[in-house]
Parts: sequence; C-alpha cells; structure tokens
Amino acid sequence: MSEELLSINEASKWATIYLKKFVSPSNISYLIQYANLKRVIDGEGKITINKEELKRYYDEYLLTKQEEWKAKLGKDLNWGLSFDYLKESDTTKHVHRLHPYKGKFIPQLVEYFLDGHINNFKKEVFFKERDIILDPFMGCGTTLVQASELGMHSIGVDISEFNVLISKVKTDDYNIFELNYVLKGALTKTIQYSQETFDDSYDEELKNRLSKFNKEYFPSFEFKHHIKEGRINEYEYGEENLNQFITSNNDLLSENGVKNKSNLFDEEDMTSFLSKWFTKRIKQELSFYLNLIEKMEQEQFKNVMRIILSRTARSCRATTHFDLATLKEPQIGPYYCRKHRKICTPVNSIIKHLRRYTYDTIKRLDVYSNLKKEVYACPLHGDSREINIFDEIRKISPSFYEILQAKKIAGIFTSPPYVGQIDYHEQHAYSYELFGIPRLDEKEIGPLSKGLGKKAKEKYVEEISKVLLNISDFIVDGGNFFIVANDKHDLYPIIAQKSDLKIINQFKRPVLNRTERDRQPYAEIIFQMKKDI
Repeated sequence: MSEELLSINEASKWATIYLKKFVSPSNISYLIQYANLKRVIDGEGKITINKEELKRYYDEYLLTKQEEWKAKLGKDLNWGLSFDYLKESDTTKHVHRLHPYKGKFIPQLVEYFLDGHINNFKKEVFFKERDIILDPFMGCGTTLVQASELGMHSIGVDISEFNVLISKVKTDDYNIFELNYVLKGALTKTIQYSQETFDDSYDEELKNRLSKFNKEYFPSFEFKHHIKEGRINEYEYGEENLNQFITSNNDLLSENGVKNKSNLFDEEDMTSFLSKWFTKRIKQELSFYLNLIEKMEQEQFKNVMRIILSRTARSCRATTHFDLATLKEPQIGPYYCRKHRKICTPVNSIIKHLRRYTYDTIKRLDVYSNLKKEVYACPLHGDSREINIFDEIRKISPSFYEILQAKKIAGIFTSPPYVGQIDYHEQHAYSYELFGIPRLDEKEIGPLSKGLGKKAKEKYVEEISKVLLNISDFIVDGGNFFIVANDKHDLYPIIAQKSDLKIINQFKRPVLNRTERDRQPYAEIIFQMKKDI
C-alpha cells in the first residue's frame, strides 16, 4: 500500500476531483471520527490519512452505488435528478431549514420542473413567470418558497395547522430591521430569566466531570477502533461505566439547580407531553418564552417566535441523541450514547439553542427576502378533498383573487403523503402542545398509524383521488399535474384513472441524500399528468 499521506484539506480537494462532487473537509473529518478511515499523525503532530485507503473507501462504498441501486430499482433511473452533487447547505438553503420537517422534497427538485430550462429529460418548459402554482399537500411550503423565488404566484393547502404556520413564516414579507429588534429582545429577556432562576454552576460542574470521565474510559479514536475490531462489547462496556459514573457522582446528580423558586411557573398547568419530555429547567424556560409570545401584539412576529421556540423545543427534548427523530422513552439523566460512543446527558437549558435559532432565523429570512419576487404566496389551512380555493383566496386577498379569476391555476407540483409512512401531526406533537393548536390526525391521508394493509391502500387511493378531482376544477385546461411519489405499491395508475387524469410521462429518480437512518435503496417517481379529456 502506498504511504502517500494527505492532510484533511488535501484529502477534501483530492476527493472532490476524484468523485466530481464537492467533498468538504468536514466530510473527511466525519470519516475519521467514525473510524471509517484510520488517522495517521505525521511528524508535525497533524492528522493525516492514507490516500490509497481513502480511494479504496470511495471505490467500495460510493462508486459502486449506482450499479447496486440499478440492480435493485431498475435501469431507468434518472441520475441527474438525484442531485447527489449538492452540498447539504444547498438543499437546505435560506428558509428551507427554518424548521425540521420529515418527508419534504429538496428545493432543487421543485425548481427543476418549475423553471425555464430544458435538457435531454425535460424537453419542454412547463411553467412561466407570473403563473399560479398549487400544492394541495403543502407540508412545510417548499413549492411555495421556490415558486416565489422564480417569480410565480403560489397557493398551498394543508390539513395541519402547524404546517401552515411554518409555510406562512417562510413566505411572509418582513421588515427585517424591526424583526431583528423584536427577536433579539425576546432572546435577551429569556437569558436574563434563566440566569436569575437557575444555577449554571451545576451544569458546568456536570460537564467537567463528564469530560474527565469520558477521556479516561471512552478515548474517542481508540475506543471506536476497538469496537470495530471486536475487542470490546460496546453495550456491556457502556452500561458498566455508566453505572460507575452515576454511582461516583450521585452527590452532584441529586442536586437541584434552582436558585430562585419564586420565578417558577406552575407545572400543574403544563400538558402531559411537556411534563414528560422536558427537564424541569427547560419546561420553565419554555414557559417564559411562551409568555413573551402571548404578550406580543403583532401576529406576524408571534408566528416567527413560535417557529423559533418550536425548533428549540425539538432540540431540547429529554431523549438520547440517537432517538431525537423518533422518541422512545424520556432520558432525564446521564446515559451511554450509541451515537457518540461516550456518556452523554440530555440538554438541560434552551438558551444555547434559542440563541442559535434566533440568529439563524433572522439570517435565513433576510437572505430569502432578497431572493423572492413580488408575487403572492398563500398558505391555506384546509382539506384539499373539499376546499374551494377561489373562495378562500377571495377572503384573504381580493387582489390575488382577481388574478386567479382571470387566469386560473397553471398546474400543480406536490408530493402527497406516502401510504403508511409518516404520522404528520405526531412528528410535531411538542409544537401542538406548546401552542395549543388543534390536531386533525383523523383527517390525515395514508398515515403510519393506519398501516399498509389492503384496506389502508384502498382508502389511500380513494382519498388522493378525491383531492385531485376537487382541485382539477381550479386548474386551467391543459395544466400539468406533477406528483412526486414513492409508488412501490403501484397505486398511482389507479389514482390517475379514478381522478380523470392521464399519466403522460414519468421521471424516476434515486434518492441518495437521505437524513434518516434507513439507507436502503429508494426511488421516487415524478408523475406528469393532465386532465383526461
């Protein structure tokens, strides 16, 4: 094996050229951190890696992926629609990362079909500036955001009121200077409340003791390699040393970090979800910020504060790092962390995350405000199976209603729920409880809770067809219906027939940039349909 060694930056540049896609230094560091590559300390004490080992890793794990996936998913995949060359910062640009949302499509996919380019796969332009685009399964508003950036009017409909809130915050127009003043003022008040009420020395001491213990019993690089080599039973070792840490630090862990009880909110007034999934300090800090929201007069600023607090609450739930996306059991004290392979503790204050998300939200809204065009973007709370879109637009924007009457909706770009995959209300349960938003779980189409049985699929076909039949009345004759679906159950040909639509084209794309733990081969089909006249 060649002994040519590369620094992390050199490895990043080499991999970028070799793979013909951007590979950041942090990507290389990640491979080292999780023991996919061995680190070599050079004569100057710097971390390097073996170039041949790096090449072998990419040859074995990445460059063969296309052939493996084609064997499982078919040869008709359009790899250009995988967008695998994009960095995460590209797929989560500006407001697209304003709040976590499971099940959204990336903005580049929307842009591909909405913009004016053509290529070997997309042989015609489907939409033009000032057209009106509809997304009847709006979710977190990706279609509306991209339509506004491309100079197109847009309407979105969703049964989830929280989804509408996310989309509204993303697409609203703001006085950024005033927004900045309000949000930073709320942050400052919350920090002051936290400092007056709680003893930060408790968390600092716990952090110091954990750091010292982990350095001794879980030395990062060596420990991870011993696990890979089978020299250590990870879970037995982790639990054994966790018990040792708890026993030897019981004096600290039994302490209460409250220093001013008179500032505390009554926990009996809190919902069961808040009581279960948040530590005492976090519940109190959340309650204080909620109180600030209630006192805020401008509804627009209230909405932005709700999104910041929701995002903060999600990051601060009392759970393990490994189960953040799928809550299992509350984790109040220290635990052995399967993700970081050391002893960790759940977050015990919202301040760090609240500060980060406050500044991040201001920045993202500011960036997007300079990109979006002067067009209408209207998120609607309603049921797409029965909503009268024209009537709803007339209530909230008479001027947009006039445009809508004159030209109707040019077409749709949407991704309906995948049957039996996600409970959309449940993924944001903490936010519904925080803000007292009514849940309409029973009106979700194809939820995870209903499973994948024959009756569930038949119901899914029926409900999606109702949506498409209803919205067809608002679409101009000849308008395009673009529907993104993981149609592994072959339901959409039946749906098209029941909806009086005709499938005129299909674009099949591999989904590579997944953030969930399931990395199995997965493909989506973008169905292009038109009214079957």
